Amino acid sequence: MMKKTLISMACAAAMAAPAAQAELSANIGVTSDYLWRGVTQNDHEAAVSGGVDYAHPSGFYTGVWTSTLGGSAQEVDAYLGFSGEYNDLGYDVGYIYYYYTNTDDADFSEIYGSLSWKWLSGGINYTVDGQAPEGSQFVQGDIYYFASAAFDLETVTPELNGWGVAFTVGYYDFDVNNDVDYTQLQMDVTKSAGDFGDFTMTIANEDYTDDTSFAVSWSKTF
Repeated sequence: MMKKTLISMACAAAMAAPAAQAELSANIGVTSDYLWRGVTQNDHEAAVSGGVDYAHPSGFYTGVWTSTLGGSAQEVDAYLGFSGEYNDLGYDVGYIYYYYTNTDDADFSEIYGSLSWKWLSGGINYTVDGQAPEGSQFVQGDIYYFASAAFDLETVTPELNGWGVAFTVGYYDFDVNNDVDYTQLQMDVTKSAGDFGDFTMTIANEDYTDDTSFAVSWSKTF
């Protein structure tokens, strides 16, 4: 499951064109493994998530999203940004703060920017502030790069109506501790179930620990 399904990357509402009128929406989700940038966030255990988003016709958006992390731990993300499109080119810039309960010195924040064109997208997230001690991965200057290609399989055959597939390549470059830099490879297969939400199967690999992870997720937006 992608963070703020900012995921999964990383925010689905942010990459869309501005709404015709101000809109308040909510989302809920469950996953067999909370994966973020190719890495499990909860030791391959199930997680429950939810959030609220506000989108303005100008392109401004803000929201909050939270997920369980195992035990009594919780992640809470707050973000704001501006998105829109010009012809077939979409853009998104913003700021996100990651807060973790029951974990000392792990909170951090990023600024991000991304572009999308038809079925292609790519972007950069830059860590502007981290509370963890020097030498850990959460310090100022960490950069995450990604490129994705997403396809609606209905264009191949009408029998695949509601099915989609996305491929993502990411690279996490840590400013201080370069020994933990890694490349992420990920594939997401999605199926829309209409009013019953969306289902996603994810296969992700990161080459730091050479860990391949599998997850099945469900989400719904109201």
